[in-house]
Amino acid sequence: MKFTSLILALALTAQVFAADAPNAAGLQLYSLRSQFTLRGVPWTLDRVKEFGIKEVELAGTYNLNAEQFKAELEQRGLKAVSSHFPYARYKNDLDNVVKDAKTLGLKYAGCAWIDHKGSFDEAECRDAIAVFNKAGEALAKEGITMFYHAHGFEFEPYGDGTLLDLFLKETKPEFVSMQMDILWIVFPGQDPVKLLEKYSGRWKLMHLKDLKKGVATGFLTGQTDVSNDVTLGTGQMDWKAIFAAARKNGVQHYFIEDESPSSLEQIPNSLTFLRANGFE
Repeated sequence: MKFTSLILALALTAQVFAADAPNAAGLQLYSLRSQFTLRGVPWTLDRVKEFGIKEVELAGTYNLNAEQFKAELEQRGLKAVSSHFPYARYKNDLDNVVKDAKTLGLKYAGCAWIDHKGSFDEAECRDAIAVFNKAGEALAKEGITMFYHAHGFEFEPYGDGTLLDLFLKETKPEFVSMQMDILWIVFPGQDPVKLLEKYSGRWKLMHLKDLKKGVATGFLTGQTDVSNDVTLGTGQMDWKAIFAAARKNGVQHYFIEDESPSSLEQIPNSLTFLRANGFE
């Protein structure tokens, strides 16, 4: 009897681990923003379920409140691990960001763009540092981890490094983690493997996004044609090295983000690539 109970306990532990496994392939729902707008939330989430996705990251709730959107996810066995909220809300509506994050049951709450004019500068960076340290502390009180998703413009030169170095130095690690979007590291001419190693432990989340072959890099605009997002494994990225560095340096959750007009067709092919490379 005791042996049977032990086997059952181990099985349940394995199931819990699998549901929150570092190698689970999730989806950033922004990839299907057009479908959410044109076909609605239920139709689009049905497609996500059909992909075999279990974990998702949000970037809005498409005219539903947080409670309603969570209910739609739960009906389909989808878990919202994280969500992006606009920078202005972290500055001016923090209490409600925390409230929505709690309602959605998030583990992580983040931001994917620091509002700025022209080239990103030190003053704007320091403003963001203060905003995120405050937000991170407020979220931490509710057991939620704040993160920032770098977008490429943060690599403006500063001192002996970049403004991203300043951001990572001055944000408090206990309150502010990072999300690495691979395209927005490679497009500005940076090396994702080196950054994962340089700031080991700070990168908790990752956007898996491939850049079309032949597209020039080295630009700090944080913008490129969305059609340059291609099926994982068909673009410029050295995924074998990236996956190895990510697993070694603390990345916990991975999300496909495909902003292209062909995302609905490309996502299943990207999932096939990921599952051939050790993802669930």
